[in-house]
Amino acid sequence: MSKRNPRNLLIILGDQLDHESPIFENADPKRDIAWMAEVAEETEHVWCHQLRVAFFFSAMRHFAEELRAAGWEVRYRELPEDAGKDNYPSFEKLLTADLQELKPDGVRVVQPGDLRVEKQLLAACDSAKCGLSIMEDAHFYCGIEEFATFAEGRKELVMETFYRQMRRKHKVLMQGSKPAGGEWNFDKENRETFGKKGPSSLPAMPVYEPDAISNKVLKLVAKRFAKHPGSLEHFVLPVTRAHALEFLEDFLTHRLPLFGKYEDAMWGGEAFLYHSRISALLNVKLLNPRECVEMAVARYEEGRAPINSVEGFVRQILGWREFIRGVYWLKMPGYLELNALDAQGDVPDFFWDGKTDMACARDSMRHVIDHGYSHHIQRLMVLGQYAMLSGVHPRKFHEWHMAMYLDAVDWVSLPNTLGMSQYGDGGIVGTKPYCASGKYIQRMGNFCAGCKFDPGIAIGENACPFTALYWDFLDRHREKFTGNMRMGFQIKNLERKSDEELAEIRETAGRWRAK
Repeated sequence: MSKRNPRNLLIILGDQLDHESPIFENADPKRDIAWMAEVAEETEHVWCHQLRVAFFFSAMRHFAEELRAAGWEVRYRELPEDAGKDNYPSFEKLLTADLQELKPDGVRVVQPGDLRVEKQLLAACDSAKCGLSIMEDAHFYCGIEEFATFAEGRKELVMETFYRQMRRKHKVLMQGSKPAGGEWNFDKENRETFGKKGPSSLPAMPVYEPDAISNKVLKLVAKRFAKHPGSLEHFVLPVTRAHALEFLEDFLTHRLPLFGKYEDAMWGGEAFLYHSRISALLNVKLLNPRECVEMAVARYEEGRAPINSVEGFVRQILGWREFIRGVYWLKMPGYLELNALDAQGDVPDFFWDGKTDMACARDSMRHVIDHGYSHHIQRLMVLGQYAMLSGVHPRKFHEWHMAMYLDAVDWVSLPNTLGMSQYGDGGIVGTKPYCASGKYIQRMGNFCAGCKFDPGIAIGENACPFTALYWDFLDRHREKFTGNMRMGFQIKNLERKSDEELAEIRETAGRWRAK
C-alpha cells in the first residue's frame, strides 16, 4: 500500500478499461495513483451471472497489471474469496476509507456509465472532503450535452434522424453529401433467413484459454458466487486490449461479409452465427467505437464486405449505441420508474435456469446461461417479447438483463430493456412496441419444427404461448394502441376476431401469465 499522498487519485471503474482514457491526460505516474476496486455490491445488487463477474474482474485485473507495467502505482482492492457481503465494504465506504487514508489533493473520474455509481462517488468524496472532477467520456462520438442539444425542442426522438446527423458530422459512409451506396439504411436487405437447410460452414469464434490471472478469478467466482446463475464452463473470452483487437479483426474477416444478410436470423444451437459479439468489449472500453467503425468501413471500401453488412454494423454503433446513451442521460433519473403499460409481473423462473417447453426460449436461455449472451433478435423478439407480452415489470426485466448479460452496463441496458424491449417508456426510444405472434419466430428460425407448441394456434394446450400472449397483449392495450399509426394493421387484425375467440385467447394467455 502506498504511503505517499497523491496529487490526484485516478478512479478507474470496471467499464473504463481504456489506456487512451482522458483520465490519463496530464496525469503523472510519479504524482498520481490509479484506484480500482472489486466490490461485492456490484455483483449482488442484481443476482449477477457467474461469467459476468469473472469477465469484469479478469479484465480489470489484467488492466491493472498493464498499468503497473507502464509505471503506474495502482491501489487495487481485490475481493477476497472468504469475505461475506456483510463484512466487505460497499463501493462508497471502500472509496471513502482510501480517500481518508491517502488524502489526495483531488479525485478524477471519467463519467460513470451508471447514475447510481455517480451518486456514490459524489457521496464518498463529500465524506472525505475531496474535490471530485468528473470528466467527459471521450470514448463516445456524441457527448451528453451534444445529445441534449439534438433533443431540444423535438416532440419525438427518432434514432434514424440522429444517426444521419452523426454520419454527416463524422463523415462515415459518406460520398460527399450523399450516403455511400445511395441509401442511408439497408435494413430491408438484412432480414434473410437460413431457410430449411440452415447455416453452413459457420466460422468458429476465437478461443482464449484462461491465464494465471483469469484462473485466480475463476476460483474466486466458483467459491464465492457458486449460487449465482450461469456457468463458468465457457470462459474463453478476450479480457485484454490485445486480444480484443484480435477478436474484432476475426469478426471483420470471417463474419462481417454475411452479418447484414443474416442479421435477424436465428438457428437452434447456434449462439453467434455471423454476429460480432464485441458489445461487451466495447462497453468495458477494451475496444473503441471509432476503430470498429473505421475498420468496418475500410472493408467496404476495399470491396471485402457489402454495404448492407457494413452499414448495419455502423448503424448499431454510431447510431443505436450513441442514441441509447443520449436517452439515458437525458431522461434519468425518472426514466427508471417509467411503466407506460402498467406491467407488474415478475421475471419468469425460466429466465434464470432455461427450463421451459418453448423451444425458442429454451435455446435463447441456453446461450445466456452458457455465454452471458444472445444476439439481438433473441433478446428482443424471444426473451424480451415474452416478458412484455406476459406483463413483466419493465424495471425487473432491466434488472434481470443487468444480471445475465456480459455487455450490460446501466446506460446501455436501461433504455434498451425498459424502452425498446418492454415499451415501458411509452415511445421515447421506439415509436411502437416490438411484438409479433409465434409466426415471426417460426419464419426467422427453425425452433418451431421441434416444439410442442403450434405457432399458428392461439387457443388451447397446443397453442404457442407467443401467439396467445400476442393477441391477449393487443386486446389488453387496445385503447392505448388504437391511436398509434404504426400499430394500425395489428389492431385491425385484432378487430377481426370474435368476442368468443378473444375470450378463449384470454383464457389460454392467462394460464401463461399466471406462471
